[in-house]
Amino acid sequence: MRILIYCQHVWGVGHLFRIREICRELASHDLVLVTGGPRVNVPLPDHVRQFHLPTLQADTSGKLFSDDGRPAKQIWPERIDQLIDLFRREAPDRFLIELYPLGRTAFRRELDPILTALQEGRLPPCRVYCSVRDILVEKSDPEAYTQRVQATLNRWFDALLVHADPTIIRLDETFPNMAGINIPVVYTGYVAPPPTFMEERTAFRRNIGLAADDKLVVVSAGGGKSGYPLLETVLATQALLADRMRLKVAMFTGPFLDARRFEALETAAGPEVMVRRFASDFKSWLASADLSISMAGYNTCMNLLTARLPALVWPFNGDREQPLRAARLAEQGWLSTLTAADLDPARLAVRIQTVLASPPRPRAPVDLDGAGRTARYIEAYSQPQSGWRGGT
Repeated sequence: MRILIYCQHVWGVGHLFRIREICRELASHDLVLVTGGPRVNVPLPDHVRQFHLPTLQADTSGKLFSDDGRPAKQIWPERIDQLIDLFRREAPDRFLIELYPLGRTAFRRELDPILTALQEGRLPPCRVYCSVRDILVEKSDPEAYTQRVQATLNRWFDALLVHADPTIIRLDETFPNMAGINIPVVYTGYVAPPPTFMEERTAFRRNIGLAADDKLVVVSAGGGKSGYPLLETVLATQALLADRMRLKVAMFTGPFLDARRFEALETAAGPEVMVRRFASDFKSWLASADLSISMAGYNTCMNLLTARLPALVWPFNGDREQPLRAARLAEQGWLSTLTAADLDPARLAVRIQTVLASPPRPRAPVDLDGAGRTARYIEAYSQPQSGWRGGT
């Protein structure tokens, strides 16, 4: 079966990592992953072919621009033509769209022509699914947003796949009227990477030269556009703790951190601190750590749940997504949250020492089979008839 997956990251990289885990579970199929955000060196499974549209990314105001400085209005025609040509050439059996129409609204100008052509029979028929995370951000006009999402899903999609555990959070907590969605809404569980086993942890710690009494703190900031205050504070905190414990810090800034800020972190880092933008073996670093300090994006939190290590998270407060996720997972015993007041080296030092000295907290179970369940759902249905697609 040929599956075309559309994933556009314009700010962070969690969307791309989540889709990669779903791709792993679809290993017996021919996959084409369509991307178009800033290029990131993320290894993909061997059975995945990547097709990269002309790049668009977002600035701090959300405005889209290209990597060569051209405005988005000059890029859209190129992307639309390339996407239609790709769809005709590949003739997929399944089309999985990440987030749209619940988000990525700007990209409707390249997706709606594909969806319209499928409905009208001008492209080979295929089933269409929306893949969405657990929490949606606030909208300026919730009523208009809700009506548009419902109409788009009901008209063009076969199912809405929600990558969440409904015992932790349900989509209707951030989408006001689920009753107006007439297609199946399927909770897949959270999409998380496979676990790392103890022998792998032991071998990795040995390979990176950690002594038995070394404490490894892994610090990360997602894509890197929002986490600099946290990274800066951790460096100062490590210096305070250097004479109190054997503390090693592995800091991963994210690929999109401003170059000057990255250089500032490298300059300030002491001999016990490693600063990198990104690591393909990040999962091994995290699984080998004694503590994680991070933000609270979807992908970061799933890594924490898989690694099952103590964690302090500083949620990005630009919208409700990370604060809500962090609060729910804290209630379940999986992590502890940091506030703005904790971004003080002395306060953070106390928090770090307290967590490292505390016994493991009891944790409520969380469904982490989202990638496998998503793959099984996509595989379960036969090829639809041409023309209109319903929700059955």
